[in-house]
Amino acid sequence: MAESISPICTRFHRAVELIGGRWTGAIIRTLLQGSTRYAHLKAAVPDITDRMLSERLRFLETEGVVTRRVLPASPVRVEYELTEKGHSLERALNEIGAWAERWIPGDPEPAEQASAREEPVRSVIPAGARGPRIRAR
Repeated sequence: MAESISPICTRFHRAVELIGGRWTGAIIRTLLQGSTRYAHLKAAVPDITDRMLSERLRFLETEGVVTRRVLPASPVRVEYELTEKGHSLERALNEIGAWAERWIPGDPEPAEQASAREEPVRSVIPAGARGPRIRAR
């Protein structure tokens, strides 16, 4: 056993926290395909709420990973795209994707999903029956 363990590099820790935030990797991965509008990002990232997407985009913009571009049109269009800093994450995200393909189990096939579903719990109290009486003190 090692006598002493060296501390984690603060830059490494910050980088992992940046891309490891919930939905952040998926947002960056989507933007690697090119600039896009908010609605397309929302549709591409499963289960993300409007609030979380807005927060993540603001965070990534603050970190210099994403730029927000307002296009003068009627109605006004807003697009998001990766900066050079954001694009430089592509190789790292591809490596994480390759690791995930090897080590993270995929979704079950549709037939497996159907057999894995549990039957809904049904009430065993006959219709019209009442529960126990509770008296107030």
